[in-house]
Amino acid sequence: MKAKLQTPMIIVNFKTYLEATGQRAVELAKQAERASKETGVYIAVAPQFTDIKAVADAVEIPVYAQHIDPIKPGSSTGHVLVEAVKQAGAVGTLINHSERQIKLADIDAVIRLANQHELISCLCTNNPTTSASAAYLCPDIISIEPPELIGTGVAVSKAQPEAVTNTIKLVRKVNDEAVILCGAGISCGEDVAVALKLGTHGVLVASGIVKAKNPYTVLREFADSAKQ
Repeated sequence: MKAKLQTPMIIVNFKTYLEATGQRAVELAKQAERASKETGVYIAVAPQFTDIKAVADAVEIPVYAQHIDPIKPGSSTGHVLVEAVKQAGAVGTLINHSERQIKLADIDAVIRLANQHELISCLCTNNPTTSASAAYLCPDIISIEPPELIGTGVAVSKAQPEAVTNTIKLVRKVNDEAVILCGAGISCGEDVAVALKLGTHGVLVASGIVKAKNPYTVLREFADSAKQ
């Protein structure tokens, strides 16, 4: 059975930042867990593949993989197997992040694989039109992230609110069930609050937390803002 989703939601993508690698990944996940338990807000983390097991063993919050490949067990050297990330402790996976894009046929295959193995699928999209197309594939989560804003500190919820509202409008024409998030440039609690007011269920965030001087403080600010 898939892990249960709860909204509002914050997913923290650790990417390949040194601040979230190895033991630092575990420490950051523990801070996310603390903020989640204190506020009751769903906070999930997406560490690097090599850190999934250590993180999953250390915390009780959901752990996602950053990617899986549309492959079956066998001769696929260098690829990422869905069974591997699940056995490591992941309960979900990001799909098609702007830094790890895959073709449409593979997106479809990966979502199917995730469903077969009871992993939550979080599909990243770059604009309202692709978000609507993605909605037909029935991922559990759709996260709209204009790539030009990723890592800038300029929040999509403020810089391109129409991208968020148009995404929601178009997705809901074909999919009533997917959780809708937004990401790119989310860096403070107000960014989270605005995202929710626009109609999303939460945010997908990375550097705003991972590279913060005090990640717990930012996590707590995000979670508190999500509850308002």
